[in-house]
Amino acid sequence: MDLRKCLITGGCGFVGSSLALHLRQNLSGLRIIALDNFYRRGARLNIPRLQAAGIEIREGDVRDERIWQDLPPCDLVIDAAAEPSVMAGSTGSGVEYVVGTNLVGTLNLLEWCRIRGGRLIFLSSSRVYPVGALRAIPLRETADRLELDSTRPFSGVSEYGIGRGFPMEGARTLYGATKYASEVMVGEYAEQFGLDAVIDRCSVLAGPWQMGRTDQGIVALWAARHVFQRPLSYLGYGGRQVRDILHIQDFADLILRQARHPISLTGHLYLIGGGRDRAIGLRELTRLCAQDSGNAVPISEDPVVRPGDAPWIVLDSRATEEAFGWHPRYSVADTVRDTVRWIASNRSLLAEVLDHEVKEASK
Repeated sequence: MDLRKCLITGGCGFVGSSLALHLRQNLSGLRIIALDNFYRRGARLNIPRLQAAGIEIREGDVRDERIWQDLPPCDLVIDAAAEPSVMAGSTGSGVEYVVGTNLVGTLNLLEWCRIRGGRLIFLSSSRVYPVGALRAIPLRETADRLELDSTRPFSGVSEYGIGRGFPMEGARTLYGATKYASEVMVGEYAEQFGLDAVIDRCSVLAGPWQMGRTDQGIVALWAARHVFQRPLSYLGYGGRQVRDILHIQDFADLILRQARHPISLTGHLYLIGGGRDRAIGLRELTRLCAQDSGNAVPISEDPVVRPGDAPWIVLDSRATEEAFGWHPRYSVADTVRDTVRWIASNRSLLAEVLDHEVKEASK
């Protein structure tokens, strides 16, 4: 696929900036525009490294229809703009922002793509799965984590993780609902207008340059608390809840393959995660962070399960790996080590963002 111009919404965030730099390194001559509203703390820290790579930065909000009028047609569009917090809007505050950014912003982008053309890669989330169904997955408790109970089969779940056929009826949180609604609309635009669009339903992405918060970016948050020696708390499930972790560089490699794919990807949905080989519980994550940082931190336990919390999410990415000849290279230990080292090496740069975050969460 001949690529000349690329637009990345949320282009100064963790995922967007990482993808922009990876594409720059591997696709010479590609003009990359990073569009961002700089809502997230730390997003502006990415400006110098993006500019040094020759990436064009535009400040604007995807919810604003006017910003789309000045953007040039692009061969590749990556929608990485999102309010990524699972808890967003759960108290009634912030509803307009999460719905506006994650759904209205995507609809604005789809209309722009319908008129201007270009391949769209839409980044979705494993949190589109209903909370009730996630909590109904049969699990057994071990010392460190929750494991699948193979004696009790569950629709859409195998030893490799959640796959096709998982129940999709039920409440998801506002974050999950907006991402799922956007998935549906991407599929409709692909079907109705022939938009060359692919949906990437992603599990936990992690690695250097992630500005972790208490409600999103668990690996970066855990690593930061160890580096800055701040307390932690296991919220519900005793620290045994499990997620599969994918290093941002592995994800960037997959996006590059999708960008270069010579055949239209219209309407395809791909599950993307670390899979069972990169699944980890919070207790195990704590040990890795302590080992890599050299710091142990106090940990409390709160047995209350918050609305939206899920005990076990692991995605079955085998079909994605086969479709693109792709396989993750980084282990969970690699990802945690890279994140801890990045934070430790940039303490002064990150203090106003990451240390501020962990201090606020510790109050």
